[in-house]
Amino acid sequence: MARILIVDDEPTILNLLNKILVGQGYEVRPAGNGEKALEFLNTETFDLMVSDINMTPIDGMELLRKARKDYPDMGVIMLTAYGTVGTAVEAMREGAFDYITKPFKLDELVLTIQRALEYHNAFTENKDLKAQIVHLEKLEGIIAESPGMRKVCDMIERVAPTSTTVLVYGESGTGKELVARALHRYSPRKDETFMAINCAALPAQLMESEMFGHVKGAFTGATATKAGLFETAHGGTLFLDEIGSMPLEIQSKLLRVLQDKQIRKVGGSDHTEVDVRIIAASNEKLENLIEQEKFREDLYYRLSVISIDIPPLRTRPEDILPLIDHVLRRELGPNAEIPLMDHEAQKVLDNYNWPGNVRELENVIQHALAFVQQGGNITKDVLPAKMVDAVEEGLKSGIITSRHEQYKGKSLKAFLHDRECEFLQRTIESMGGDKEKAAQKLGISLATLYRKLPADNKKQDA
Repeated sequence: MARILIVDDEPTILNLLNKILVGQGYEVRPAGNGEKALEFLNTETFDLMVSDINMTPIDGMELLRKARKDYPDMGVIMLTAYGTVGTAVEAMREGAFDYITKPFKLDELVLTIQRALEYHNAFTENKDLKAQIVHLEKLEGIIAESPGMRKVCDMIERVAPTSTTVLVYGESGTGKELVARALHRYSPRKDETFMAINCAALPAQLMESEMFGHVKGAFTGATATKAGLFETAHGGTLFLDEIGSMPLEIQSKLLRVLQDKQIRKVGGSDHTEVDVRIIAASNEKLENLIEQEKFREDLYYRLSVISIDIPPLRTRPEDILPLIDHVLRRELGPNAEIPLMDHEAQKVLDNYNWPGNVRELENVIQHALAFVQQGGNITKDVLPAKMVDAVEEGLKSGIITSRHEQYKGKSLKAFLHDRECEFLQRTIESMGGDKEKAAQKLGISLATLYRKLPADNKKQDA
């Protein structure tokens, strides 16, 4: 429930405003003069202040300046008589959201207040996101608010300093190459070369030459000796994306390189020593390909010393808004004014299934920026029509259950308990599952932590 401070030294107007806004469901605090308003501002928190301009000895302009300085998140609407509209315009230059002239129309008053509160909510949400981004981007470029992505970041931090081969699993668009680059960036090889190849994009005859190089005359068109990716990435990292698409004959040669740390160019007879860390990625479990005899089991065990699973975006809604903020800043620049997002647009983005994962989200935001008006907000009208239709039809038919519905009918106590359990579980995960360390970080005893945990978590330790 929004809290509104109303300020007017005319008792009739003050009582009328109070009656109207209470009737609209708002929590209202009336103040009959500027001094009383300042007293309330210093002791209470408000979402919006509606203040008359012409008051003595403290007028509405002084209250506005005080609010802009000390309570910048609070919206302000000014009330003015027809003869002082110029002053009201000046108030908007000082930071007021809008002004209403007396005598005012009821529907105009209610609509202006609704718009001011919507703007306040959107501004507050975007401000919170800005504050979150500093710690959410724990590893450069990786947004990790959800437990699943926090686990991915934890794995990167643990594995990056080693030279162990890593196998990254994830659906298309989840950011497998981003994880591979983070593993390289935070490793002792960070100053050396990072090379990437999409194994699904090259035919077998070109892939062998691309990976291992060739000597002059090895095949038609080989007019000069060429170094392959292994040789180019010597001392660094080689990322093999979509490794499951690699032909079996190339898999055999790759296994030999991993075992012997040597390569032989196509058409050549000499062996060259290479020191390369391999990070492979697949959107399909390689165990399934082994069963289909499309992937070598011995190569699989060489590659999967460490496995990192990137969860799809649909399973980590906590990351959606931070990702949107990240993409907006990347597209517009760090110092640009970021457009706000209204409730309807946020509802669509929050309830969409994201089959294309983060890559699709990036495309959606780029689409929105192409249609949003200069200085305007992101509304559902600037989102892809197919996306909006899919969500609205899904919500209407019941195929999609709004994320907000999970709390419908719950008491405040039950809601707070759920959020507390979620926070405790995240803290435990951040401590690698060590509940004693988690309790120390939370500043509570281990017994208190166990008492607050859901029964399922306690059974795991039994």
